[in-house]
Amino acid sequence: MSALPRAPSAKNAPERDAMPDDQLMLAYAQGDAAAFDVLYARHEGGLFRFVKRLLGARLAAQADEVFQDTWVRIISARESFSPQGAAWRTWAFTIAHNLAMDRLRVSGREVALESHADDDSPVPTLEHGVRGAAGDAASHPSAEELAFWRAAGRRLLACLDELPAEQRAAFLLHHEDGLTVEALATSLEIGFETVRSRLRYGLQKLRGCMERYLSVLEKRA
Repeated sequence: MSALPRAPSAKNAPERDAMPDDQLMLAYAQGDAAAFDVLYARHEGGLFRFVKRLLGARLAAQADEVFQDTWVRIISARESFSPQGAAWRTWAFTIAHNLAMDRLRVSGREVALESHADDDSPVPTLEHGVRGAAGDAASHPSAEELAFWRAAGRRLLACLDELPAEQRAAFLLHHEDGLTVEALATSLEIGFETVRSRLRYGLQKLRGCMERYLSVLEKRA
């Protein structure tokens, strides 16, 4: 990631490091450049990973540009940010999501999705079995265990890249960034059932794609 051009900052004070994101953004809007530095350092890695995974392998080379554009938008919108709206992290990731989706649309990679689920069953969770098996693992995993988890991680990234962009975005925002279905619907300005549908279909595809590894975990459970 290349350096992001922004206002010069002072050394971060301990009290600044402990401030919530919303307060840091408000402080930055009032001219405290060091508050922005704390925000950037706190969320740089997670935001970049989200953008890169959302764009997928084919557009990975554009991740840095979208990442930079996200922060430029955040800087430009600093005076309009309101803590009464979405939390800062949700707000920032929604900006990144919209920019990445625009890039995907321009590239012609976006695939039409079903907008509603066929039933009203609960949204399944993919990482349920993974976390359960990991919790049972020894404190010092064997070389074989490490190789398994590394291979599973690589496979999951490949499976994510195969998902339609909107399903991949819903999965990443919900399971990795922790947004609730309600928060996703509000932030992306789409229906609650549409979000549930994207999550359900995305998880079904991921489960099928990860079947080899999930079957191993089920046997260990």
